[in-house]
Amino acid sequence: MSQGAFAEAFERCLSVGGVAVFPADTVYGLACDPSNRVAVERLYGLKHRRLDKPSAVMFFDLEPALDALPGLGARTRQALARMLPGALTVLLPNPAGRFPLACGEDPGTLAIRVPVMPALEGARWPALQSSANLAGGADPRRLADVPEPLRRAADLVLDGGELPGTPSTVVDLRRYERGGIDAVRILRAGAVGDDAVAAALDPEFHFNPDAYGELLREDYPGFDAFQDRIAAACGDRARTILELGTGTGETACRLLARFPQARFVGLDESPAMLAAARTALGGGHVEPRVGRVELRVGRLQEPLPAGPFDLVASALCVHHLDGVEKAALFTRVREVLAPGGRFVLGDVVLPDGAGAAGIPLTPGYDKPSSVGDQLAWLAGAGFSARVVWDEGDVAIIVADA
Repeated sequence: MSQGAFAEAFERCLSVGGVAVFPADTVYGLACDPSNRVAVERLYGLKHRRLDKPSAVMFFDLEPALDALPGLGARTRQALARMLPGALTVLLPNPAGRFPLACGEDPGTLAIRVPVMPALEGARWPALQSSANLAGGADPRRLADVPEPLRRAADLVLDGGELPGTPSTVVDLRRYERGGIDAVRILRAGAVGDDAVAAALDPEFHFNPDAYGELLREDYPGFDAFQDRIAAACGDRARTILELGTGTGETACRLLARFPQARFVGLDESPAMLAAARTALGGGHVEPRVGRVELRVGRLQEPLPAGPFDLVASALCVHHLDGVEKAALFTRVREVLAPGGRFVLGDVVLPDGAGAAGIPLTPGYDKPSSVGDQLAWLAGAGFSARVVWDEGDVAIIVADA
């Protein structure tokens, strides 16, 4: 069955009050129209599940999920945009009582899912969904694991092959708007780890200078060799350097060792990381009029420090921007480079071919792009760019002005 036919059959089943067995991104599920009481009661009856127990409403795109809960605060909406799509079930405040049949005995809470499911991409019909098991039974990872009575009674059975088998992580965000990450609870461990949830909810989570270097080397054993390659790609002459995403100073130390007389400006959005970088670079903050090293707090989406710079370098940072933001950043980098200047970008990229990815990523926080897209954006910004090294999902690009 083609992808379009898969989604069409699913939507048609729900639209006429049917119950479907379908492959989610985690395990097989049962689905029905969340606004159809007869269908919901039938689904619960098939599972032997009490009607006062809540179920999640699954959307197949984030925008309609956010539209369904117009009362959500800005902080929660931003967190959802970082977390989803993904293998998460998120509990949210529901003061308007939307989708009451899915809420069980608590109409003020709604659980939502926005999975990564190419086969149902574009489906417009939300689905009340629950695991395709009998209440208390094992979560099915294969269609054959779905109890036979459920398969026989369903109006539609879709086979998606073998699934990962780990259910979604359940996260309670009902108090996140006011209480922040300290008010978040993980109610069920699942496919998305605690660290990934924390990183999506609190961008500063990734900026723990005490653990940063150890975590990087654990996730990427070739980290130090990669940093050395970035420094080598910077050439032999640079009097002024701008680094994007200085972090704890790993790249900065190498650049200043290579260009000992250069004036250096390091940019990072985390004050804690820059404090660690100052220690690594051997001293406190030095103003550029009396020294050669300046570390600034700032975001890559904002205007860059005024140039001209002979060299702009960045390691493992730009992949946190989406495609539009990357293209805009490359234009700003070109504007602050001196004539003949160089931009060296070493970063996580979308790999070519299945199985090439190696560095763990956080959904919604890490947004790698393909090498081809980035070369095109660099060319559009006025660079002559080329790949000087790549390995799996990591590449180093040199772009000359």
